[in-house]
Amino acid sequence: MPESILVVDDNADNRDLTQILLECEGYEVRMAEDAPRALLIVETFHPDLILMDVQLPGMDGLELTRRMRQDPALRGVIIVALSAYAMATEQQNARAAGCDGYITKPINTRTFAQVVRQYLHAAGALSPAETESAGPPSSPARSE
Repeated sequence: MPESILVVDDNADNRDLTQILLECEGYEVRMAEDAPRALLIVETFHPDLILMDVQLPGMDGLELTRRMRQDPALRGVIIVALSAYAMATEQQNARAAGCDGYITKPINTRTFAQVVRQYLHAAGALSPAETESAGPPSSPARSE
């Protein structure tokens, strides 16, 4: 069974590109354009990883992450923030909300699938420096 990924992003072009890149790597991918749709999808779809746009309309990606972390069924899911903001404070805010990592946009189409794979296979807490902009995650064990 392929690993599964939920992409939450309000930009259709970003969703399309991300979906193509991930499906070409064999992942099962579901897409949500906003927080209500993402919450509906996770009722029946249990992803291994969620790629979470920080800037969503209505409920933003960080609040959605906080809510997902309160759900026992989603606590073990890896959540990686996606944002055009590369500042350390943004990365710290994402970590404080419950994100396991941070990838800056625009994504690098040549390395994106590898970075996602490494997040899926890394199981440890990730520091803000362990983002796509600074390199993929490297921690071998994930703590809850």
